[in-house]
Amino acid sequence: MPVSHTHPGPEAARLNKVMGQAGLCSRREADALIAAGLVSIEGETVTDAGRKIEPGQTLTLSEAASEALSEGVTIMIHKPVGLVSGQPEPGKIPAVRLLTAENRIGDGPVPAADASLPPIGRLDEDSRGLLLLSSDGVVAKAVIGPTSELDKEYRIRVAGELTDRALKMLRHGLMLDGRVLKRAEIVQLDKDRLKVVLREGRNRQIRRMCEMVGLRVTDLKRVRIGPLQMADLPEGKWRHLTPDERAALLAHRSAG
Repeated sequence: MPVSHTHPGPEAARLNKVMGQAGLCSRREADALIAAGLVSIEGETVTDAGRKIEPGQTLTLSEAASEALSEGVTIMIHKPVGLVSGQPEPGKIPAVRLLTAENRIGDGPVPAADASLPPIGRLDEDSRGLLLLSSDGVVAKAVIGPTSELDKEYRIRVAGELTDRALKMLRHGLMLDGRVLKRAEIVQLDKDRLKVVLREGRNRQIRRMCEMVGLRVTDLKRVRIGPLQMADLPEGKWRHLTPDERAALLAHRSAG
């Protein structure tokens, strides 16, 4: 599926630079795709990597370019509590251990035991829900790159009094590590449950935010990353990301 990106400006820039900054690919990959005639600006095929794109113009990666960039593997896991996202310390169990044929939902090969599949946006050991493991650098940039604006949605349960003041502070007004947090969407679902949507990912951010307003998180579950919904994927199970889901991630990476 072709992938498009509109250059936001504020001034003209080299095509390969814009492709890299947008998280579509690395600059080296951009140069190769452009040289192969797989990139266009406003419908015109471009073969010069130094070509500049003006603010408001749209570049498009052809379907062949998208296929060339999607050789990596991306896995969606419903991580249970008790497993760690990445490389474990002694005595800890990594989520990658779940990648067996017995736990697979749908088609696709089971990754090799020694496959490099780093987490794309971690979940703490005591949290559960949607976790992505990927060897696809383009997907990684789309989800956690410096220009990514993908939001992440959580369902949490808390202990403590959910006052109007606490909810207001959670939405906006807190600082972590000396920096003001971006505005969060906080919706009270019942007396002790909240829907939380974040556009950033500080270390243990939700738990620390709640502690600052006198609440303690007793359950934290991630249910969505950008356009990707965990939906009915059972706990402890995994599946491959589909080409359409990958394309949706790239399309939404800076949708705001």
